[in-house]
Amino acid sequence: MTKRILITGATGQVGSKTIDHLLKEKDVEIVAAVRSLQRASAFEGRGIATVMLNLDEEATLLPALQGIHTLFVLTGYTVDMLEQSKALLDNAKKAGVEHVVHLGACGRDDTTVAHWGWHQFVERYIEWCGFSFTHLRPETFMQNLLSYGGEKTIKHGVVTAFVKDARLSWVDVDNVAEVAALSLAHPEVHGGQTYRMGYDAMSFGELAALMTTIVGQPFRYEPLPPEVFLESMKNAGAEMAYMNCVYDHWKRYAAGTIPGADDTFGNFPGITGRQPTKLADFVGRHKEEFAY
Repeated sequence: MTKRILITGATGQVGSKTIDHLLKEKDVEIVAAVRSLQRASAFEGRGIATVMLNLDEEATLLPALQGIHTLFVLTGYTVDMLEQSKALLDNAKKAGVEHVVHLGACGRDDTTVAHWGWHQFVERYIEWCGFSFTHLRPETFMQNLLSYGGEKTIKHGVVTAFVKDARLSWVDVDNVAEVAALSLAHPEVHGGQTYRMGYDAMSFGELAALMTTIVGQPFRYEPLPPEVFLESMKNAGAEMAYMNCVYDHWKRYAAGTIPGADDTFGNFPGITGRQPTKLADFVGRHKEEFAY
């Protein structure tokens, strides 16, 4: 039987790449959730069905979920993710959705980083609702080295971050999307699993040295105080309940008080049959974008 798979966040970097991987699967029908007819046209041009769904408008949820077997839950960077996730899952239950794949956040089960914990509350609610589930917990996206918050991250060979000399765990978004697609298409294999995804660990100072070697130009790391991030988010009009949590976690990274900040995992080959992207691979692939 063909599985109808609904992708929320379909126009984002994880959602769009997940769709790319799902197109390789047999016996699935991809349904992209969109908020406007303009965004629907791009998917329909590729033969991908769309439904109108707005996480802030509960009336759109149940109609969009009708006939869906498997749901990919992605939410934005706002505390509203808690309300949005509950409403989405409650309506998914009413619609008869069977399997839920949730894109969460970093962290061990006992994390006290606030927004990571919010995602774990969503995980528990998925389980409490009785869905078959796969929980995805990606570490820091390698793509953040290219851009963050809509701005280029590394300018003129200067790498900046708010974490002092902390070593972080890193994952390529494409690796996350591949695991997401497999989990959506094959719940009989991936149901009941929590996949933590971080496949290389490095500090920003180490990254600058790596980039110098691979790109062939000098790169240097300049740590910034987390307060710079906080001010930039305020000036950008970001949702501060969430961004205050991010500010706090930058401070905790810098202080070395996040247990397992550089945890890495060996699950990717078992899930996909391939090796994950390492930072050297990623920098080499984007060498021209890093050059200045």
